[in-house]
Amino acid sequence: MSKRITDFLFEAFHLKNIKHEGWRFCGIPSPDSVAEHSLNAAQIGYVLAKMEGADANKVAAMLVWHDLAEVRIGDHHKIAARYIENKKEIEKKVMSDQLDGLDFGPEIADLFHQYEERSTLEGTIAKDADYLEQAFQGKIFVETGYPVAQNWIDNVGKALKTESAKKLWKTMTESHSTDWWLKENLKKLEGGPYR
Repeated sequence: MSKRITDFLFEAFHLKNIKHEGWRFCGIPSPDSVAEHSLNAAQIGYVLAKMEGADANKVAAMLVWHDLAEVRIGDHHKIAARYIENKKEIEKKVMSDQLDGLDFGPEIADLFHQYEERSTLEGTIAKDADYLEQAFQGKIFVETGYPVAQNWIDNVGKALKTESAKKLWKTMTESHSTDWWLKENLKKLEGGPYR
């Protein structure tokens, strides 16, 4: 069993090599990887779950694994997805193959199903976190010279379901991505030269 688990984990590592292809339409030459996206989505999902009174660990686990199938089928941006019939079924089949023979496989498959179908509160929160991560990333891209990414931000705002996600989205749109560190530096400068 340890060999099967080792192979599974090596496969999951390939998410580092899969880029979020949709960002290339905005002119982003080197978009984030699916692994980077999954980490930030899991972080957002954990926070959203706490805000919504849901199981934060379950939401984070959903988001850690939600894009696993992309190791084998790649990341499909919205334009490519139009031409792929039964994309959800394909992803389910891929994950079934990836999880085959793993004791914990059915648990991950169930988490993916809840996420994909929004069949539980946690699944709805996880989907919102997945979208919200893209809005946060889009905000950073807009601020660094890629204004077309505003389209992602706007579309995410329309797709969110939970009140907490809507509140975070609104606050994010009214903020600058550097606020968190600029404020700290300004506080230090008020006391004299920054060291």
